[in-house]
Amino acid sequence: MSSCRMGYVERNSPLHGMDGLSKLLFLLLFLTSVIVTRRAGGFFLLGIVLLLCAGLGKVPLRTVLGGIWQMRFFFLLVFLMNFAFFDAEHAFFSWWIFTFSREGLLFGAKTVVRVLLAVAAGNIFTAVTTPLAITGSMETLLYPLQWIGVPVRDVAMILGVAIQFVPLFLREADTIKMAQTARGAPFYSRKFSERAGCVLPLVLPVFLSAFKRADELACAMEARGYVRKKGRLPLRKRHLQKADFLGLGGGMTLCLFAIFVF
Repeated sequence: MSSCRMGYVERNSPLHGMDGLSKLLFLLLFLTSVIVTRRAGGFFLLGIVLLLCAGLGKVPLRTVLGGIWQMRFFFLLVFLMNFAFFDAEHAFFSWWIFTFSREGLLFGAKTVVRVLLAVAAGNIFTAVTTPLAITGSMETLLYPLQWIGVPVRDVAMILGVAIQFVPLFLREADTIKMAQTARGAPFYSRKFSERAGCVLPLVLPVFLSAFKRADELACAMEARGYVRKKGRLPLRKRHLQKADFLGLGGGMTLCLFAIFVF
């Protein structure tokens, strides 16, 4: 399956016009709801919220689901670990250290759904928010931590750069995978042992590329005169519009419904 476009998608939409801080706060609120929600109705409502956000932001479905197909084996592993090792009183059957139960089945399914919703929400956030807005929003959100000695500016910049590099590494991993498949690597073999043997040849080039890009980014920042500034970070002024308050209020209401009603 080919990789899809991820990262910022320039559009003229209500979500693109919102302040980055309000979108970041809504993302944190949504992720909290994903963790706290325990019922199927709540997960369904959170999924509807994601679809509404994708529609308002004019984000293509392929972008919303970007990276999920590449994580399919991780989802399977998470599900099986919860299904096989969940400690329950009434198990389907037990063997050695494995205990298969209805509770483990449900908990594994809920865990996978939580990760799916979190990944999709992150994809929408990065699609409707510029890298500069993400970094500035993190600076504002982390502003109080500088009073206890946390280098807020550096932390925000590192987090902002890391978020933007994730889609790039996914595309590089997909490109390397297709190149190795063309050379005969059994990525699509029916034997799990053969597919597992391809992981290291895939991961190693991605890590080397990550270190190379990090070095290039550091050299580019030094060439442009980047110097770490000391002292306290001035509080960035925010100009929240009506759409920001409406978006946060509506999102908070739906998330609370998902937690307490469904």
